[in-house]
Amino acid sequence: MTTSGLPASKRRPRKINANGAPRKRPVDWEGNEQAVLIRWLLGEKMRGEPVGALHDVTFHPPNGGVRSYKTAAAMKRQGAKAGVSDLKTMNARGGWFGLCIEFKASPPHTAALADSQRDWLALMESEGYCAVLAIGLEEAKRVLREYASWPHTSVHKGERMTMTSGTDRRKGQ
Repeated sequence: MTTSGLPASKRRPRKINANGAPRKRPVDWEGNEQAVLIRWLLGEKMRGEPVGALHDVTFHPPNGGVRSYKTAAAMKRQGAKAGVSDLKTMNARGGWFGLCIEFKASPPHTAALADSQRDWLALMESEGYCAVLAIGLEEAKRVLREYASWPHTSVHKGERMTMTSGTDRRKGQ
């Protein structure tokens, strides 16, 4: 068995280069670095560092990646949108409602910022979210540390609306 879980006889052969050699498997540099960032954030939480408090409220919306046409179409019907940031932190700080990070791999593997990503960051900022482009693991750590150092955004009594629609989760089933 291989890491893909299939024996070599059952795997699809790799495409061939012009010189006849099999193409190398693509490397997801950005995804690998982002996974290291989340693992670091968990470590900071376990060590009791202030930035670690962001671990439980930071997530990656599964918008990107290579998928079949059928799966991509289903995800689009369910609300997937082009340009959505790689990481979202649902923690109000520094006057912002939360943090959106568009994460790019460290050089030399940095991809260009797509127009849809640039537009999404601008939209999020206009909606009250701190929206940041972070190139590489170290810059993303600096962004999270700085955001964690800001005071919580306070909501004063009487300023929140009460939702009348939906099932009240506080009462149980």
